[in-house]
Amino acid sequence: MGREFLDLFEQWAGSYDESVNGHDEEYKEVFKYYEQILETVVERSKGNVLEFGVGTGNLTQKFINKGFNITGIEPSQPMRELALQKLPKEITISDGDFLQFTLPDENPNTIVSTYAFHHLTDDEKGIAIAKYGNFLVKGDKIVFADTMFESNKAYQDMIKKSYDQGFHNLAKDLEREYYTTIEVLQNICEENDFEVRFSRCNEFVWVMEAVKQ
Repeated sequence: MGREFLDLFEQWAGSYDESVNGHDEEYKEVFKYYEQILETVVERSKGNVLEFGVGTGNLTQKFINKGFNITGIEPSQPMRELALQKLPKEITISDGDFLQFTLPDENPNTIVSTYAFHHLTDDEKGIAIAKYGNFLVKGDKIVFADTMFESNKAYQDMIKKSYDQGFHNLAKDLEREYYTTIEVLQNICEENDFEVRFSRCNEFVWVMEAVKQ
């Protein structure tokens, strides 16, 4: 359920914002256009928002700035603490993950996440999307921005390219976590009555917008 990577992210918590702002050369391309990616997720959202993988609260803050009612879910205590330092006191960030969480009192109309869904295996991704489909109603959305690939070959090519560039941490990250393909995500969404589209943001990241039918 992604919690096997918690130790890594708790070590990363203190320098995460530096990484997303381009100070880590290995991850510079992963986080290219980071602010625009977050803005795109906000622009494609509506109604009450439930965010998975709040991290240090960067996306959450953008939703607050736009006047959204948002509830956050974050499994890492250090990340939650960093986010709560940034955000207004009335914002709720609960312990939980993509599969184990408590719904807020007002059902969400949009479920969002950035740079986190790859912590789940493809089977777990399917379970998660099916679960969301049980409480989202027609017209509600899932809007996820994450690293994904057009094909398994593109995925393997990126691992090789990262090694060739000397970006061994990035290459090992790509090998270790559960990055998937657009085809897999499209099939999962369509099997659960979502109409889905994908838009590319940089060499790694796409935005997946799935609308409940």
